[in-house]
Amino acid sequence: MLFAYDVESTLVSTAALVNTLPELSDSGRDELTTPAELDEFIRSNQYTGSRTHDEAELAGVRAIREPLRELWTIADEEKVVDLVNGMLTAARALPQIVRHDDLGWHLHATSSESPLADRILVEAAMGWVDVIRNGERERMRICAADDCQAVLVDFSRNRSKRYCDVGNCGNRANVAAYRARLSVAE
Repeated sequence: MLFAYDVESTLVSTAALVNTLPELSDSGRDELTTPAELDEFIRSNQYTGSRTHDEAELAGVRAIREPLRELWTIADEEKVVDLVNGMLTAARALPQIVRHDDLGWHLHATSSESPLADRILVEAAMGWVDVIRNGERERMRICAADDCQAVLVDFSRNRSKRYCDVGNCGNRANVAAYRARLSVAE
């Protein structure tokens, strides 16, 4: 395992949140427009803590997607560090070791009563702290498909993951390569 379970889970959930943006989603639409869509996202990504289930909570989560996307798109590591530190400072993060539900010991840096957007943003920033400290930023990529800008996290041993999980980018690339080989062979 490259990172602790909670870090890997957070990085995958953060990528999934960023990929709900309309320009990144497989559907081509914003996939986080209603409280019900947020409820489903939270359920499927196993975020814990208090919830208000209202439009303000939805607006808060929607507002953090672009800053989180910047973590993948900024090339300068010092600027990424500044962004991560800004996220942690803005939420007055105070890391603590906790255990709840079926999870073993792991880090939380906000209280379970903090606003959902703050908890998501801080968890993402804490995950990126490990990415940066371990020198693993190259595992945080943009999809290699020409027509896709979705973000991805590469946990493969040989750092070979090139395509996102949003659409069928990897499958489409493999089919195109196969067809190209067939046309050369003819």
